[in-house]
Amino acid sequence: MPAASTAPITVTYYLEILSSWCLWAQPAWEEVQERFAGRVQFEWRIALMSPEAFPTSRAQCDWFYQRSGLLVASPFKLHSGWWEAERAGHYEAPNWVAEAGRDLLPPGDERIRLALARAAMLEGQKIGDLTTAAHIAAGATGLDADTLATAARSPAVQQRVAQSTATFRAHQIDQRPTFIVESSIGDKAVFAGLWQAAPLIAVLEQQLSDAARYASHAAHFGAPPVS
Repeated sequence: MPAASTAPITVTYYLEILSSWCLWAQPAWEEVQERFAGRVQFEWRIALMSPEAFPTSRAQCDWFYQRSGLLVASPFKLHSGWWEAERAGHYEAPNWVAEAGRDLLPPGDERIRLALARAAMLEGQKIGDLTTAAHIAAGATGLDADTLATAARSPAVQQRVAQSTATFRAHQIDQRPTFIVESSIGDKAVFAGLWQAAPLIAVLEQQLSDAARYASHAAHFGAPPVS
């Protein structure tokens, strides 16, 4: 789990391993983390897609990939080989493996979720199979595949994924990626479906400025009078 932070701003990134838009958003996520390192706390959480949100065929998946690829001006097309009709939209396994990795890797380590997303959407690997997902994760990190698979099957890990998904849905949004920016002074900004860095940068600069001004006022005048 992420380490405790005294940063005045927290960005929580809700994602699904098999969301193409989350893959497209990765450069923006990396850019804002680098730009605001040490000033903002960054966290990611799993927000499972419902089975009916997945493509119903490889042809449909390819159509979605053509659309998103053109919108982001990608020089390559994503690979739909991960899609399996028999799963009927149930691809919880790679998300469980990514969540299990939290307990085995340093805070903030994103290698597992990125390795799984890229294995599926760039190479077409069938990560819907938990054993396959665990082996991909192990290859990316040096962790033991059986240990990862066992952890991913545990009620504790699956409950964490269910809880983070429920928290995401409580915001009454259903787009991934979603970035929720929260300030120590109570401000909140929600970006659902965002995949570029500029809007995030703008709101983070503003919230950091506002938080600094509140801190300055507190240093001069303390807490508000009780009456």
